[in-house]
Amino acid sequence: MVDGTVGSIWERCNTIEECYEFMLGYAAKGLPAEDGNSQIREFLGRAVSAMTGLAESCARIIGEDGLEHAERYEAFVAVLDRDAQDSLAAMEMVLAQASISSQLIDNLNASIHLRALLTDLFLIGDVLRSRAAKPTG
Repeated sequence: MVDGTVGSIWERCNTIEECYEFMLGYAAKGLPAEDGNSQIREFLGRAVSAMTGLAESCARIIGEDGLEHAERYEAFVAVLDRDAQDSLAAMEMVLAQASISSQLIDNLNASIHLRALLTDLFLIGDVLRSRAAKPTG
């Protein structure tokens, strides 16, 4: 990831969304423990990496873009940071377990923190897409 670029934000968002989608499928399997396949850990690990520094990357882009009403964006970045930190704490706790069951992942999926982060990502994604679509000049 090239940190601080719009492309890096898309990459981070996609990684987190892919992890969530994988977790939905994993939760549906009804596994009492990992099935000898550490794919769930790989997805969670990539999501943790993508969440780490996410708000700082967004802030950097906003700062460099010279946006009107920058304070409003900064307030949102603070929300994004809180939601990312809360989601990180939950994911890292799950990763600390000796075995990851489907039920544990189902509970992580239901976490209000993770859902808030996903909603934040959809929101910032729409904003960045609409800004990128606007003609410059």
